[in-house]
Amino acid sequence: MNSLYAKPLNALEFSLYGDVIELREDNLKFSINQGTAVRHHALSKVELSDANDEAIVSIFLTERAALPFTAEAMECHPLGSQAFIPLSDSPYLVAVAPAGQLKPQSVELFIAQPNQGVNYHKGVWHHHLLALREASRFLVIDRQGPGTNCEEVKLDPHLIFSVEE
Repeated sequence: MNSLYAKPLNALEFSLYGDVIELREDNLKFSINQGTAVRHHALSKVELSDANDEAIVSIFLTERAALPFTAEAMECHPLGSQAFIPLSDSPYLVAVAPAGQLKPQSVELFIAQPNQGVNYHKGVWHHHLLALREASRFLVIDRQGPGTNCEEVKLDPHLIFSVEE
């Protein structure tokens, strides 16, 4: 088994895999609602493949993951992006690998803070999110439509995910 240690999530290092969705000073933003709110505009885009596709919004409830965590599989969504925005106050792990044929040696592990969401680009390999402190909720924006949009590959050997103390 190979061990991976999480590094802090940031937009530059994650850009190969997708977008980090967070409030930052360099976001495009403007005043709305008669000056009572600020819109951080177009932080990420929903990728769809077909005219019959729809962008949908869901909520996922996840259990807390115990570390070290043994990852047995990775998945990808070849027909659309998939965004996760935390609704809980728990950091979580994000494991990703480039689109194309999965190469387990290319998996990277990030630790995301509760104020950071992620949007995986079409075809990017990822593990399901791993909440670190408590069971957590995520707002999910992804694709619904015709065709198979979830591929899963078993990892052999498994990967071990950890956070350096």
